Amino acid sequence: MTDACTTPPAGPSTARPSDSANTPTHGVHAARSTGAASVDPFRIRDGIVGDAALSGLRSRKKGVGTYQARQNNLISALLTPMEELTADALAEDAAVRLRANIVIYASLGCNFVLCILQLYAAISAVSLSLLATGLDSVFDLGSNVLLFWLHRKASRLDSKKWPVGGARLQTIGNVVYGAFDSMCWVNFIVVVESIQTLISKKDDRQFHLPSIIAVASALGVKFLLFLYSYSLRNKSSQVRMLWQDHRNDLFINGFGILMSCAGSKFRWYLDPAGAVIIGVGVSISWSRTIYKEFELLAGKAAPNEFMQLLIYKAATYTDVIDKVDTVRAYHSGPDFFVEVDIVMDAHTPLYKAHDVSERLQTKFEALPHVERAFVHVDYEWTHAPARHNIFY
Repeated sequence: MTDACTTPPAGPSTARPSDSANTPTHGVHAARSTGAASVDPFRIRDGIVGDAALSGLRSRKKGVGTYQARQNNLISALLTPMEELTADALAEDAAVRLRANIVIYASLGCNFVLCILQLYAAISAVSLSLLATGLDSVFDLGSNVLLFWLHRKASRLDSKKWPVGGARLQTIGNVVYGAFDSMCWVNFIVVVESIQTLISKKDDRQFHLPSIIAVASALGVKFLLFLYSYSLRNKSSQVRMLWQDHRNDLFINGFGILMSCAGSKFRWYLDPAGAVIIGVGVSISWSRTIYKEFELLAGKAAPNEFMQLLIYKAATYTDVIDKVDTVRAYHSGPDFFVEVDIVMDAHTPLYKAHDVSERLQTKFEALPHVERAFVHVDYEWTHAPARHNIFY
């Protein structure tokens, strides 16, 4: 979790225009202005760099232009009303839903066919490299079915039994999917067999063209699925896992073909050596993916840009909010839990404090990637940041 007791980013000044000389060192002052100026009370729009200047920065020093382009995008997001951010996210989700479903169902169907093809190739060629690709295709199919079922189950959980929803079940599904695909013990068997072959120096198999054609066909299909899912990989955690699987299979199948051909045509030891590399590579790649998914379950902090968005939106929401004391945002599965502590005048009527905090909470929960939001109201900000015990 991240405490946010700093001022909103990107603008030249984050204090109220009329109170800049008296700005406290902690807490974010809310804007106190009306009319057109309330759209940009901290004048952060002045931080946007034009296209001509941006091109000059890119040509002058590597990385500076990219940084400023990100700042431009951040400032634009800060100045966009939350309703528009929500509407844009819903429209984008509707636009990619069909394409995402195509990726999911196409991956499921193709993995079934490719599993048969690659097992045929591995058995008929008696190649350890192709055996490694064939075993990977078997677990691709099984893990695809499991991933599909878990994500469907997550969207249909009984809210009485699972009051926080099924988002974390999706992440658990991703972890299980990665574990199935890495299957360290299966890869270990292939690696051990390959090492034994290298030690015994016994490998007199012949080149088998139909097996190479079968695996090459699988490589072509995986390449098409990889290209189609590339632009959707950040729109859905399920699609992202499938995209990573297709990406890994490009290496596995391509390298498997290369080492199998090289082992039968040039040096016999290249085939078992290729199987060792494939087995180790698959385990390492999916272990890294599983680690990243565990970070989401463990409550990894939200990106800094998202934190800045929350701070700015809370600070500029209404004049009733005097300061923004603390903002926390952290993963709870693929999406975020948001905690915001705001400060109001001690004499603010209870009904007004309740209504403002509830409306702000509702707006935060409508933002893309926010699963739950909690807004707490206080009348002073001099205390140490609270440490809440959160029970799910």
